[in-house]
Amino acid sequence: MDDAFDDEGGPSVTIGEYLEEVEERELEADLVLGGDDGKECTYSKGYMKRQAIFSCITCVPDGNAGVCTACSLSCHDGHQIVELWTKRNFRCDCGNSKFGEFYCKIFPSKDVENVENLYNHNFKGLYCTCVRPYPDPDAEEQIEMIQCCLCEDWFHEEHLGLESVDEIPRDDEGEPFYEDFLCKGCSEVCFFLKLYPEIILAAEKQPNAAVQASKDKGILEDKPSTCVSDKPLGNTSYNSPKMDEAQASVNSVSASDGKGLPQGGSCNGNIALSKCTEGTDLHVNCLLGVNIIATSPVKHDKPMFLSKNWRGALCKCNNCLEYYQQKRIAFLLDKDDSIVEYEKMAKKKREEKLQELEGAELSFFNKLGHVEKVEILKGIEEMKDGLRSFLESADSSKPITAADVHQFFDDIKNKRRRIE
Repeated sequence: MDDAFDDEGGPSVTIGEYLEEVEERELEADLVLGGDDGKECTYSKGYMKRQAIFSCITCVPDGNAGVCTACSLSCHDGHQIVELWTKRNFRCDCGNSKFGEFYCKIFPSKDVENVENLYNHNFKGLYCTCVRPYPDPDAEEQIEMIQCCLCEDWFHEEHLGLESVDEIPRDDEGEPFYEDFLCKGCSEVCFFLKLYPEIILAAEKQPNAAVQASKDKGILEDKPSTCVSDKPLGNTSYNSPKMDEAQASVNSVSASDGKGLPQGGSCNGNIALSKCTEGTDLHVNCLLGVNIIATSPVKHDKPMFLSKNWRGALCKCNNCLEYYQQKRIAFLLDKDDSIVEYEKMAKKKREEKLQELEGAELSFFNKLGHVEKVEILKGIEEMKDGLRSFLESADSSKPITAADVHQFFDDIKNKRRRIE
């Protein structure tokens, strides 16, 4: 509360502004944590599709371990913690062999190692191709970064490999007009996405398109699969330079050796693959008309920006499914893997939690006797009257200071003591 009302002469905010800021911070935290209240270690849930993960540099300076929200709060309080936002297909490492003699306080019975967990330099607190920390202590201004949906590393806009940041697709208000982003390295693994012209947003600024994009923004967010097009993806008579380039390279050097894979999530087994395709219709004939397993990847010198609902457009024929499995990218078929769906789930949990709290408060009030109810309602009225008098008597030419607020509550307490 002290930060909300600075001393006289300093910046000031209204009570409404302060409450709005608190609400925004709580929502932002809930979106990152996915509605996790941080009370239980998530280890028993196995390799979760997506969850908030933290790295403890104090315990594992090599940066090859991650812990869940509850463990970051209970087991690593006061340690040097790196917030990694979210990671896919990850299981809490807290207290395993990587932590030496340190044991998890919440769930100590863990395997020696979580062999399916993947780590990158983010776990050391480093990001982007520039391998710098965030916040960067040497930077005059902290620049926003974009996360690759495959390797899950974060990149500064000026380090994406674009000639200008103006090439990033944005709407008329300057907001990102894409659902997901693929860095240059991951674009090679996902070269086949270039065969879906409908889901790739060109990395260039198109002012005229931006105006229309802004108008249609709300519609596109709820639009069905982007494979609905005037030119069906399965129609191989549709001539595309990228399609011709890919078809010309069939039977050339195979891309299926699995080398150089990005450190994304894994969906690499028949059971895992079936989970990734659960609830989706598999395709008998390839929508691309190209054997992407036998096709050498098309080299890209730029990242990819993917449109809304792009995952639903991907081919699910046996051949393409095999490629996804070989490259450990079958999670791209899973709509729930996306940050968009993760945040939707977080918002839903938040709403349910708030409703539950409101119900608990109402239930508590209804269980009180008549005298207790009257006392509470009387106290609320006294608070409202006192606050109204306080604001009316305040000098409108001066900001309300922390001392003023403390004095107000002291007066309320003293008044209650005199009545009692």
